[in-house]
Amino acid sequence: MPYRPSVDEYFLEIATVIAKRSTCLRNRVGAVIVRDKQILSTGYNGAPSNMEHCLDIGCIRQKNNIESGTRHEKCRAVHAEQNAIIQAALHGAGIEGATLYCTHQPCILCTKMIINSRIKRVVYLTSYPDTDALDFFNDAGVEIINLPVSRLLENA
Repeated sequence: MPYRPSVDEYFLEIATVIAKRSTCLRNRVGAVIVRDKQILSTGYNGAPSNMEHCLDIGCIRQKNNIESGTRHEKCRAVHAEQNAIIQAALHGAGIEGATLYCTHQPCILCTKMIINSRIKRVVYLTSYPDTDALDFFNDAGVEIINLPVSRLLENA
């Protein structure tokens, strides 16, 4: 019998496709916001609208040897989670009570936006060095699930 992915696996696979649009040279991240098994919004990391992308001009963080998970303000890109939340707002899609699926664990900045957006669940594939975010999610009552990428690959 053919393998049928779980709902979480299905939307994480979609997030990995969305990540292919990323213009970041360090981490290609994709996010999808879902409620009631319906996609509300998507996002990937890249420069703000009408600005040059790191793919074209290089990475500020690489040039300055900034360690992953630190100094988020020293990045040209808007994060995938931020872009998904922004797109939902631009198009009038209410995301309260939704699940955010993301290829990477959200950083602390995205975590605070997710909490204030009233997203209730976050499912991600790859861990990120910003472990304070996990404490914030727990304190705010946001369910956080790490579904390892190996689980997606073994069922591909």
